Amino acid sequence: MKTIIDSSVWSNFFRKKSRNETDERIARKIQELAVNNEIVIIGAIRQESLSGIASEEKFEKIKSVLSIYTDFPVTTDDYVTAARFFNTCRSHGVQGSHIDFLISAVAANNNFSILTLDNDFERYRKFVKIELLVI
Repeated sequence: MKTIIDSSVWSNFFRKKSRNETDERIARKIQELAVNNEIVIIGAIRQESLSGIASEEKFEKIKSVLSIYTDFPVTTDDYVTAARFFNTCRSHGVQGSHIDFLISAVAANNNFSILTLDNDFERYRKFVKIELLVI
């Protein structure tokens, strides 16, 4: 199954200097997804993943690694679904970012899973149909 890798995972993968067991599992999962051509990225995740990098050298390195993945096209239907997800979760008292709901919408509309370290997606999942990849 194709998987959207959230910026929280990319940030962990690229920015951690010392790795613990969880970090190693994440690295292995990214490698597995890459080998099987199952990684999906959207432009908003690329932007988030590249934002806040102080070193131009590191920015260029990460940009280069991510450049092997073409941005999956986000459609009008995805934006409408994201708004619907936002409204549904908000009506249940769950707040989230527009980017998180866009990621959720693209995943739901295309039968992708989401690999994230952001616990907010667990809260969204209670009210909208998304599949999280657990590692």
